[in-house]
Amino acid sequence: MLTASMLAWLRCFEAAGRHHSVSRAAAELCISQGAVSQQIKQLEAALGRTLLLRAGRELKLSPDGLQLHQAVHEGWRGIEAALARLRRSQEPQAVVLSCSPSFAMKWLTPRLSDFFGQHPGIPLSVQGEFHAVNRRRMEEEALDAAVRFDTGQYQGLYMRQLLDEWVLPVTSPAFLKAHPGLRTPADLRPEWLLHDVSPWDGADAFREWAQWFAAMGEEPRQLDGGRQFNLSLLALEAAVAGQGVAMGRVALVLDDIRNGRLVDLFSTPVRSDAAYYFVSPQEPRGDVVRVESWLKSQADMFMAARLMLWDAPHVEGDET
Repeated sequence: MLTASMLAWLRCFEAAGRHHSVSRAAAELCISQGAVSQQIKQLEAALGRTLLLRAGRELKLSPDGLQLHQAVHEGWRGIEAALARLRRSQEPQAVVLSCSPSFAMKWLTPRLSDFFGQHPGIPLSVQGEFHAVNRRRMEEEALDAAVRFDTGQYQGLYMRQLLDEWVLPVTSPAFLKAHPGLRTPADLRPEWLLHDVSPWDGADAFREWAQWFAAMGEEPRQLDGGRQFNLSLLALEAAVAGQGVAMGRVALVLDDIRNGRLVDLFSTPVRSDAAYYFVSPQEPRGDVVRVESWLKSQADMFMAARLMLWDAPHVEGDET
């Protein structure tokens, strides 16, 4: 039964079942949500079984789906581990760093020329992804280290906080000009809000906006009226395009605020519950130590630059 079509169906099913989401599976596989849904339906039709059930905003594996998903998931891991071993035997030993896509594109990539200038002999490979990391996965997939935005709940891994994070509403100059009455947090309308509904593993869909409104002393309000995205980068680009107001993480929006692509609406950053963590399967050594040291130095310089725009230790949300 393992035809090319069946393998494609299983790939979509495994990703959707792991993420409990068609949209996140589509983002991982770089295909449309409709294509993922259609391939899963074809798999269910071929097997005559219901594999995924809708449970509110998430997908839930049926009993049959859970049994199949466990087998497929382990199969993919074994194949990927074998491929990784074969690649490692043929290629120079690069330091493989896994980063969430938004952080990789908005913060890390613009700084990489500095790393290669300082360490021309270290081959660094950056992989943009938002899979959860654990020791088994990192070892099987030959990930030397990862940077993740979350609350730092890791067991059995080396972990170091690189950079704390602050959030604040941002929009485009054009949107602000078109809405001159937008002067205070109370003026924000639910339909204007742009959401990253997957800010970090385990976070509620509207966690960042809810936290910021609470810090402003605003009454709870309807938050599901605005547009929703599964990456912070997508919500920010929608804001740049004048489609509304996004909750910007300072690490991702500082350059856009400086160059005028985005406007800091109220200059009221609130400290996020999540931060950026450097994670490794074991205590870093060799070139991995140099990558970690460089990342920390860049994070320290960024925090100093951040203080030039906002007196962060004295804004809402910090307990220091």
